[in-house]
Amino acid sequence: MKSFDALGLSGELVEAIRQLGFETPTPIQEKAIPILLQGDTDLVGLAQTGTGKTAAFGLPLIQLVEEKNRATQALIVAPTRELSVQITNDLERFMVKVKRLNIVTVYGGASISDQIRKIRQGAQIIVATPGRLIDLLSRKVVDLTHIQFVVLDEADEMLNMGFKEDIDEILSTTPDSKKVWLFSATMPREVREIASNYMTNPKELTMEGRQSGNENIDHQFAVVDERDKYLALKRFVDYTPDIFGVIFCRTKMDTQRIAEHLIKDGYNADPLHGDLTQVQRDRVMKNFKDKTLQLLVATDVAARGIDVNNITHVIHMNMPDEMEFYTHRSGRTARAGKKGISLAIVSKKEVGRISMVEKMLKRKFTKVLVPTGDEVCQQKIVGLVHKVRHVEVNEEEIDSFLPEVYHELKDLSKEDIIKRFASIEFNRFLEYYRDARDLNKSEKKSFFDERDGRSDGGFSSGDRIFINVGKMDGLETGTLLGLICDYGDVSKDKVGKIDLKGAYSFFEVGKEFTSQIMKGFEGVEVRGRKVRLEMTGGRRPEKSSGNDESRGRVEGRKRTFSDKKREGSWGGKGKKRY
Repeated sequence: MKSFDALGLSGELVEAIRQLGFETPTPIQEKAIPILLQGDTDLVGLAQTGTGKTAAFGLPLIQLVEEKNRATQALIVAPTRELSVQITNDLERFMVKVKRLNIVTVYGGASISDQIRKIRQGAQIIVATPGRLIDLLSRKVVDLTHIQFVVLDEADEMLNMGFKEDIDEILSTTPDSKKVWLFSATMPREVREIASNYMTNPKELTMEGRQSGNENIDHQFAVVDERDKYLALKRFVDYTPDIFGVIFCRTKMDTQRIAEHLIKDGYNADPLHGDLTQVQRDRVMKNFKDKTLQLLVATDVAARGIDVNNITHVIHMNMPDEMEFYTHRSGRTARAGKKGISLAIVSKKEVGRISMVEKMLKRKFTKVLVPTGDEVCQQKIVGLVHKVRHVEVNEEEIDSFLPEVYHELKDLSKEDIIKRFASIEFNRFLEYYRDARDLNKSEKKSFFDERDGRSDGGFSSGDRIFINVGKMDGLETGTLLGLICDYGDVSKDKVGKIDLKGAYSFFEVGKEFTSQIMKGFEGVEVRGRKVRLEMTGGRRPEKSSGNDESRGRVEGRKRTFSDKKREGSWGGKGKKRY
């Protein structure tokens, strides 16, 4: 493998990237940089995410763009705001001691007036998302008549997102003499059409084994029932205390729901999806890059441009609809020569997709089991002991506090102190995972028959309850679960399967909570309709002792459930409204 010195880059640029910690180029950098530095050819580079494409086109751009020429000489188009910002950050790091080029990033969700002001100050390189760039072109703010280089990054993803017409319009406003550098993970027909229409005899670089993916990624999958995916996720996270990862979901709704559940359950997590404001997205990404955020729950589109080192795990809550998306997802880990794990938590019907991805990547996936409750607890206690053994002790500062500590513990033996100290953290997990059921069972009789002893839900038998509200009332599964927990005064792990219909629904709960939930829903209204609960199978709930006390506790307490679709407040005369 060549060094950066041998690629034709200036000595100042080589020194700058060495100071950033880059010693040897990646395969796409080694092949692309010498060609692009000539500045006289179009190029198609096929390489997966995480292979160093930004430096492959960014380093030649920095060397070729003239510092004294204030016109816009280069345009980089990327599918998402996150990727645009990441590209800009990388270019600024590369050139910090080489040139003072004015790079302007433009994307939707941010102040367009600020972006216009920066462009008018002189933007030698513009990094843009297609939609915002079209807007600026229509306002005649951006002048592309002097463009010498156009870079289309993640071209296949831009086409998947419906930007084909935007790309055509953008390229049609640039001079015929420009050079187009197109980078993509795949080469579908639409990408080839761009190459055919806007490029002249392009050189094509295809990284050997580009479909094999990163060899440092350990691809794993676990098979669970669909309803157990969230429980399985928590098991894996609890079993891996040092996890720093991205959790991928198919929809924005799933992303928000899982993130909210994780936060509620005490995990350091946050969502990243298209419904967030730019300020929220920036805050989440800053926290994740600073590693003050441990788990990022994201959609495929929102996660484009995430370039964070030392991500240990990528977890797929479902297999993506497009198999190529799997490679983009898993490419978030195992960067810069590090190792990482890509774990798919799949239902039985998704196992076939694992086989499809195996064929595409030419890699065998490892089937792993969801840790049992005992295994999680054992891992937790071992991890705690490891921290105690390796903790750094500040002798000078702690010495003055130790006499009081010794006095407080003088009646305890060494063994007692160890047991009590370990139990501070351990008891919580031991209580939660006591008699926890095996989530790896793929064929089960029913929600209640499958449970051994108390299990994760804390009960062994239950009732199926009819409720006269459903999708037509604006409810979703998570919303109804929140109502049951709120008005029924039960935790969500006491609620079983929820079957949401149009005008009605069914849900399962342990027998010991049935009367309590029935009582809690008395007087509740949803969208002006009085809620009615009935037992299925003809059994009527037994009267529980202390009904008045229980009712007062439910009706008098403050609500804790929150949802953007939930409206209204506690009504008068004892009525509760949704």
